[in-house]
This record gives sequence, C-alpha cells and structure tokens, in this order.
Amino acid sequence: MKTVSRLLAAAAAVMLVAAPAALGAGKYRSPEQHAWSFDGPFGEFDRQAVQRGFQVYQEVCAACHGIKHLSIRHLGQPGGPFEEVEINGQLMRYDNPNDNPVVAAIAAQYTVADIDDIGEPIERPGRPADRFPYPYANEAQGRAANGGAYPPDLSVIVKARHYGANYIRSLLLGYDEEAPEDVDVRPGNYYNPYMPGMLIAMPPQLQEGMIEYADGTEATVEQMANDVTHFLAWAADPHMEARKSMGMMVMIYLFGLAILLYLSYRQVWSRVKH
Repeated sequence: MKTVSRLLAAAAAVMLVAAPAALGAGKYRSPEQHAWSFDGPFGEFDRQAVQRGFQVYQEVCAACHGIKHLSIRHLGQPGGPFEEVEINGQLMRYDNPNDNPVVAAIAAQYTVADIDDIGEPIERPGRPADRFPYPYANEAQGRAANGGAYPPDLSVIVKARHYGANYIRSLLLGYDEEAPEDVDVRPGNYYNPYMPGMLIAMPPQLQEGMIEYADGTEATVEQMANDVTHFLAWAADPHMEARKSMGMMVMIYLFGLAILLYLSYRQVWSRVKH
C-alpha cells in the first residue's frame, strides 16, 4: 500500500507541475468569423478567389509548404479553379483536365524527377497528371531550412485545424499586435494570438502589394489572406460542390418518397376503422 501511495503522490506532483505549462501552451484567441461563399448547404467556391489564392500559394507559400494530396490536374477538374478558362475571348471547358491548356502551362512550370526508357534518372517538365512537387526532399531537410520547425503540408490544413478557414485567415492576419508582458517571445518565434501557445515559428508572410494579381485585384494583406484561405478550403475538399449537389438531390428524392409512402398508407388504410 505504501508503494501505491507513493506512486499516486508522485503522479499527482507531476500533474501539478505540468498543468500550468500545458495551460500556457494551449492559450490562444478564438479566430474572427468571416463570411465564406462556401459555407452552408448551398455554398459554392468563388472561382476568382480560388484562382487568386492559388497565385498566392504559388508565389508565397509553396517555397515552404507542400500540397501533397493534390495533383496538378485537379485544378481543371469539375469544381476546380480552372474548370473553365478563357481562350481567345471564349470560355472553354475541357472534359479531360490533361487537355486544358492553362493547367498544362501551370504543370510545365515545375520540374519533376523521373526515369527515361532505359531507367536513367532524368528531370522533365511537369504534366497535369503529376502531383505538386514538394519543397523538401525529406523532413530533415525541411527542419534544417526552417530553424528546426517543419512546415506542415497544406493539402487538408483547413479540415485539420479547429475553426477551419477562420483559423487560417486569422493566423495570417494575426502578426500586428505586440506581445503581452507575460508572453516570452524567444528568438526564432513570433507572437500570434491565434496560434495555440501564442507563439509561431513562421514569420509574417503577407505584405501589401507583394504580388500582382493576374485579374488586377489590389493585393492587400487581408485580400491575400482571404484568397489563399479560399484556395486551401478548396484544396481540402475539391469535390464539395458535387457532394452538396448530390446531397440536395438525395434529400429531394427522400422527401418525395416520404410523401408517396404517406399517401399510400392513407389509401391502404382508408376503409379500415380506427
């Protein structure tokens, strides 16, 4: 019994010591609420916002963060940002994303490691069927390039984080405040109230006018944060619109079936006294 009591006492002491640190690490501010076009059962992605967000990802985020669960062809599939593209003044849609010239041009910007017909390693221009190249060959290389922190993959970051898109947007916009006196910001860290623990290894990434949008939209920090979040929401659920459309059709079918079953019930039991 003495041994058990000592073990319980030791465990309690460890919990008391660890509790303040755990509470401190878990402190953060709830993100700001934002009205997203894709919210709700009838929500859809804003194609222009997703296109601009992809540009922000390419020019700002892709140097450190990958999207390993996406292939380049997803950009041109139904529901993708380049499902419809303007060719010679006309909107064109391609059933096969591999035939989409905009998607093919995006793919050609990347260099992909491959092997030739005799098995020799080569490098070639990317194709729509290729996955987006990852910025680092392995985790050790990624940590070495970022002071020991490993940049997370962004493929499903919106789904993987509590508060989803609102969290990502608030995090990107949350670098403006001064750290409170009780928060120890060590070298290599930055204060961000929306990050659990309020410290983040990623420095501020967005600056006014740092990119030139292809559609002429002014590249403010808030605009870029909104757009890249919109793109990441699409990346995390590229088939959302088809899923919602199918769900609505199923609900309409079930509603009609329920009415038919009710009318059949009334007809079958109409002559029976209750």
